[in-house]
Amino acid sequence: MARVKIGAAVPDREAVDVEIARLRDLDANALRACWQAVLGRPAPLHLPRHLLYRVLAYRRQADHLGDLDGESQRLLDHSASPETAGQRAIDLTLPAARLRPGTVLGREWNGQMHRVAVLAEGFAWNGKTYPSLSKVASAMTGTRWNGPRFFGLRDKQTKGRPSP
Repeated sequence: MARVKIGAAVPDREAVDVEIARLRDLDANALRACWQAVLGRPAPLHLPRHLLYRVLAYRRQADHLGDLDGESQRLLDHSASPETAGQRAIDLTLPAARLRPGTVLGREWNGQMHRVAVLAEGFAWNGKTYPSLSKVASAMTGTRWNGPRFFGLRDKQTKGRPSP
């Protein structure tokens, strides 16, 4: 008789969804107790309910459906915190032309939030590409602006105090 290799059981996605739905109904104290049971340590006191829920939901999914592969885990382990990633994306000592491609600048103007993507060869806003931030600011406002100042990339000068 030929041998038959039996693989791991196929995870039941519906069971995972039911467990996550049950988590959604728990209050913060119950989520903290669940955290202790699942992760073997107390939940950080500063975490709000929605973050407790998200971490536990992720852990349930990872336990049943599989976690990230090793390469993805290494990539995340070596990545910086969101704060330092933002600082690396824009170095305020560099001119606006040295912004890294992929950086997204945001500016509220007339009650509407505008986002400008930094490209290798210019800046994208509203489906058009502009050669400079000043051109974007002018198109956005209808008047001439210094682009880096408009997007908050330059410190405002204080009267009577020279800039460093």
